[in-house]
Amino acid sequence: MNRLTISVLTASVSALLLSTPSLAQIKGTVGEASDVVIQGSILEPEKLEVTDDAKLTGLIKAPTGFKVDVFARDLINPRMLAVSQKGIVYATRRSVGDVIMLKDGNNDGKADGAVTVASRPNMHGIAFDGNKVFLVTINDVYSADVNEEGTFGSLTRIINDLPDAGQHANRTINVGPDGMLYISVGSTCNECQEDNPENATIVRASKDGKTRTIFASGLRNTIGFDWEPATGALYGIDHGIDWLGDEVQIEELNRIEQGKKYGWPYVYGMSGINPHINPPEGITLDQWAKQSTEPVLGYTAHSAPMQMAFYDGSAFPADYRGDAFIAMRGSWNRRPPSGYEVVRVNFENGKPVGFEKFLEGFLLQQENGKYGYLGRLTGIAVGKDGSLYVADDSNGVVYKVSYTGAVAKQSVETNAIPNVVSEMPASQIAIDLVKGKAEQAITVKAGFDKEGPIPAQYVADGDNASPVIEWASIPEGTKSFVLIVDDPDAAKPKPFMHWLAYDIPAATTKLREGIPGTPILQEPKAMKQGANSMGSIGYTGPKPPGGDPPHHYHFQVFALDIENLGLEPGADRDAVLKAMEGHVLGKGQIVGMSERKTAAK
Repeated sequence: MNRLTISVLTASVSALLLSTPSLAQIKGTVGEASDVVIQGSILEPEKLEVTDDAKLTGLIKAPTGFKVDVFARDLINPRMLAVSQKGIVYATRRSVGDVIMLKDGNNDGKADGAVTVASRPNMHGIAFDGNKVFLVTINDVYSADVNEEGTFGSLTRIINDLPDAGQHANRTINVGPDGMLYISVGSTCNECQEDNPENATIVRASKDGKTRTIFASGLRNTIGFDWEPATGALYGIDHGIDWLGDEVQIEELNRIEQGKKYGWPYVYGMSGINPHINPPEGITLDQWAKQSTEPVLGYTAHSAPMQMAFYDGSAFPADYRGDAFIAMRGSWNRRPPSGYEVVRVNFENGKPVGFEKFLEGFLLQQENGKYGYLGRLTGIAVGKDGSLYVADDSNGVVYKVSYTGAVAKQSVETNAIPNVVSEMPASQIAIDLVKGKAEQAITVKAGFDKEGPIPAQYVADGDNASPVIEWASIPEGTKSFVLIVDDPDAAKPKPFMHWLAYDIPAATTKLREGIPGTPILQEPKAMKQGANSMGSIGYTGPKPPGGDPPHHYHFQVFALDIENLGLEPGADRDAVLKAMEGHVLGKGQIVGMSERKTAAK
C-alpha cells in the first residue's frame, strides 16, 4: 500500500516535499511507491477591495508602455471572456448562471453597462464563430445566433450529455481552425481512475453536436487552450495535481495533439510518478509513462491557470505577436502563494521558449506578514482593437490593457494552417479487409438477433455495457482471437470502431457482458483492449447521430494462428489489422442495428 502523509498544522503550514520518487527510482517496483512523506500547505490570502479605479490600477504592475484601466466593475463573478466579430466583449458568470454583454458604445474605454444576453445554470465556456455563439455548462452545449445589436437569439441545445461534474466542473469551449468544436472536460477529482472516459480530456465535436470524439486525454483540467497563429498547433495549460508538495506538481503547458495522452493521474510533469495512486491492473507505470506525452514547459505549482489566448493583434509591440497570455487565478495551497497574475508565454518560430510575468501586483504581503489579493484572474481575451481584456471573478472587475507607446505598423495577416487532425480515410469493415489462410467461417452470437435491434443496455445512451459475445466452429490450430466492432454507416471516421480486443486466449469462446474499459483484462487473462474511435480504451456503445437511419454494427471475430500480436495495450485498429496479416485462420460476424430517434434537445 502507498503511504501518503499530509501534515496540516494550521491554516498556514510550513511545506516541504521530502521525497517524490522518479520513474527511474522505482523501476524495480513499478506500479507501487511506498514510504513516501509529503507535507502540504493551506494558505488562503485575504480578499482586498479597492473601490477607487485609479488607486486600484496604480497597484497593478505592467511592462513599460502598457496601461491598465478598469473596463467594468461590480460584475459579481466574471469568468471566461470572449470578443464577438463586431468587437463586443462578453463574460460568463458561473455563480449567476448567465452571459453578460459589456458594450462600449461611445468608445471611451469603459463598458456602458452589463446586459444579460443568455441564462443557464453553471454557464462557463463561450466561443464565437462568425455570427454564431457557442456556450457550455456542465452537461450541455448551446448555440445561438448573435443579433445585430449584440444580444443573442434563443439558445439551441446541441449536446446534453457531457460527463457529470465533480471537482472540476468548469467546461470551456472554442472553435478550432478546422471548424470543429473543442470542449475541455475536467476530471472529477484530484487524482482517481475515472468511470467516464470523457473526463480529463478535450473532446472534439461537430458544430451541430451530433458527433464527438475524445481528442486528447490525461488532462486533469485544461481550462485554457488556443491555437498558435503561425502553425495552427493547439496548446493548453493544465492544472497540476494537489497535495504533492508546494513545488509539485508544475502547471503544464502542453502541445495538445490528436490521440495523445498527457499522463494524469499516474504520471505528471517530466515523467514524475504520482505516489498516491496505482494504474489499472495489467498496465505498469512504465507503460503508462511511455504512452504519455510530456509538457513543453512548466510553470510554478498551484498557480491555477485559467483562460489562455494567443495575441494576434497589432496594437502591442511586434514581439508580442504570436505569444500567449494566461490568467493565473492563484493558489490556496502553497507557501508562499503563487499565481494572482497574468503571464506571457514567449514563442519563437512557432514554439514556446519560456514564461514571463506580464501583470503583477494583485497579490500583496501586508504589514502583519499575511497575504491579501486584489483579484483572482480568470478570463482573458484579445479585443478587435488589439487591447487585452482580463477578468477577475473575486472582485467582479474586467480590466482593459492597452499599449501607449509607439508601435511599428504590423501586418494583421497570419499564415496559420488548420490544426493538424488526421481524419482516417474511409475503408471497409475489418472482415472485408482481412484475408485469411483458409477463411473458415466462425459462428458468432450476441445478446440480440441477427440484423435485429441492439438492446438499450448495450448502447451509449443505455448502460454502455458490451453484449455477451460467443463464437463457435473454431478452426484447428487457433491460438488466439481478435474482436473488432465496426460501424460502416458513420460519416467519419468510416468505419467508426466501437471495440477492439486482441490476444484473446484460444480457450476463450465467450466474452461476458459489461467488460470494463481497462487496457488489460484478468478475465480472460492477458486479453488486451485497444483504442476505439471515440478515443477511449475498450468498449463504447452505439450512438449514431440523432435523425440518422439505423446504423449497422458488425461484431467480428477472427481466429489467429499466433498467441500474441506483439502490441502494447491501447493499440489502434490499423496496427492490429497489420499485425494480423498472414495469421487469420477463420472469421465470422453478427450484425446488429441501432438508431437514435432525435438529436439532443
